[in-house]
Amino acid sequence: MPRIAAIVGGGVIGAGWAARFLLNGWDVRVFDPEPASRARVETIIDNARLALPGLGDVALPPEGTLTWCGRMSEAVKGAEWIQESVPERLELKQTLYRTLQEHAEEDAILASSTSGFTPTELQGVSNRPGQIIVAHPFNPVYLLPVVEIVASARNAPELVERACDTLKSIGMAPLRVRGEIPAHVADRLLEAVWREALWLVKDGIATTEEIDDVIRLGFGLRWAQMGLFETYRIAGGAGGMAQFLAQFGPALEWPWTKLMDVPKLDDALIGRIAEQSDAQSGHLSIEELERQRDRNLVGIMRALLARDWGAGRVQKALDATRAEALAIPLRLDEIGDLAQPVPTVERAVPLDWLDYNGHMTESRYLEVFGQATDQMMKLVGADEAYVAGGRSFFTVETHIRHLDEVGAGAPLSVVTRVLAGAGKRMHLWHELRSGERLLATGEHMLLHVDLATRKSSLPSDEVAEALGRIATAHAGLPPVEGAGRAVGQPL
Repeated sequence: MPRIAAIVGGGVIGAGWAARFLLNGWDVRVFDPEPASRARVETIIDNARLALPGLGDVALPPEGTLTWCGRMSEAVKGAEWIQESVPERLELKQTLYRTLQEHAEEDAILASSTSGFTPTELQGVSNRPGQIIVAHPFNPVYLLPVVEIVASARNAPELVERACDTLKSIGMAPLRVRGEIPAHVADRLLEAVWREALWLVKDGIATTEEIDDVIRLGFGLRWAQMGLFETYRIAGGAGGMAQFLAQFGPALEWPWTKLMDVPKLDDALIGRIAEQSDAQSGHLSIEELERQRDRNLVGIMRALLARDWGAGRVQKALDATRAEALAIPLRLDEIGDLAQPVPTVERAVPLDWLDYNGHMTESRYLEVFGQATDQMMKLVGADEAYVAGGRSFFTVETHIRHLDEVGAGAPLSVVTRVLAGAGKRMHLWHELRSGERLLATGEHMLLHVDLATRKSSLPSDEVAEALGRIATAHAGLPPVEGAGRAVGQPL
């Protein structure tokens, strides 16, 4: 049975939550009486469908079912997770909780997206205060993994732990805030930067675009991978953080900042900021900015994924969990039917794999087939330990037929046959599909190599035996169409 999440409030944040749960296989019910909310939620889910499936290297689970509910009672009944994302008015939230708790399951988690209120404030007039916690995300919710979890003394540790486990299962990184404090952690940091930025504009020191450039072309790039403290640790050189604080700490007492003062947001300042912001990016619609933001975030996060760093480490752990649920065998004895082609790849098309024609560029077909080849090497025992021991397989010839196109976010799967596997050779045949459509075939000839001499050699007895078993089992399959073709032959 699919798990059910109820989203109460269909603004930008609520829509992002809906997309995050929906694309991770949950059934999602949305309640928002505002007429425009449906179009907004559907637009944001469409953005997520384009961006999220290509964030990692493993395919998402099948998408859940999205349901629009005319009553809040319909949305929350039977839901395991209820995410409230209504406007930041405490009385509104408290009144809403009383109503929805009349219809919600007693063991459901009721999480608020609030950026400022503490759980004790939210729980104030509730009959079941222990059900209510803070789960404060960041926009876009469907891409950014961190979510601040704040609990009060009324929340059972088991409920908080269950909430964190649930969020991890949909690719998020829960940050357990150690105490109740208005605005939690992240928004307090953001407000400090925001105040300083407002003063710089008001005093005519910099424009909105110049301030954004300082962030996105400078320290923002460092923060994306190392945050604040690791960045300053490096700045301290060999002496690390202690050296940095000794050298630069005294400057904190100098009168540089206006941190505790807030400029008055009068009509003149609002007009100046709005005018500069329009000049900076007013030629782009909000939807265009959102799409560009998502493409950039996916590219940055995939770079971090390749290096197992920052947000990429979160995605790598999620990929590993998802891979366990797929039909990709990790060992030879996990192959269900040795006489059938072996599943070797399950993933989706990332945004950064598209070319100028809007479909997956040709080099990425080879990359997918390379992943399939690597998986076959692991299955026969030529894994990382084998390579570290000085032996491997090198690809010496490749032939790819491009049969159909595929766009961003589409699911990809590869099954692989061993056409020959004796002596020094491993002759593979890969078929790449998206659903039922055959997108491409890849024929690859590999030779076993001694890494010390860089010359061909016989594999170990164990690898030879495993490869031979698969080759013998696959020999009974019907001949494949296209094997051994030369370039230019009619299809």
